Amino acid sequence: MTTHVRESGSRKTTHGSGWLVFAAVMMIFSGIMTLLAGISAIADDDVFVATDDYVYKLDLTGWGWIHLVLGLVIALAGFALFKGATWARVVGVVLAGLSMIANFMWLPYTPWWALLFIAIDAFVIWALCVAPGPRSD
Repeated sequence: MTTHVRESGSRKTTHGSGWLVFAAVMMIFSGIMTLLAGISAIADDDVFVATDDYVYKLDLTGWGWIHLVLGLVIALAGFALFKGATWARVVGVVLAGLSMIANFMWLPYTPWWALLFIAIDAFVIWALCVAPGPRSD
């Protein structure tokens, strides 16, 4: 993280806080794990078990591609947060929201896993929203 020293001797960060670092790490982690879940759904549909009575009857291979692309984009946005890109905060909130929806739809295939990632996405949204913005002192 880049720091500048003011004349008074205090230090300020130019583009980050602990909450942004937390959000970036969680986005990279969840992006990679979502990407891997997508790969496993594409490679072998028999890995996942779905109930027949679920309202959202979707093709598992299609959801695998959605998870693969979404996971890749989430991880890249997480890396952009480390670089200090302001746009990555907005994109991160949008992607975490999309990931929550995708994981809700993923519930019949991996219920505990999907619930865990819905919670992680909620924490990412919260961290991105409460982190202080860059100051122009």
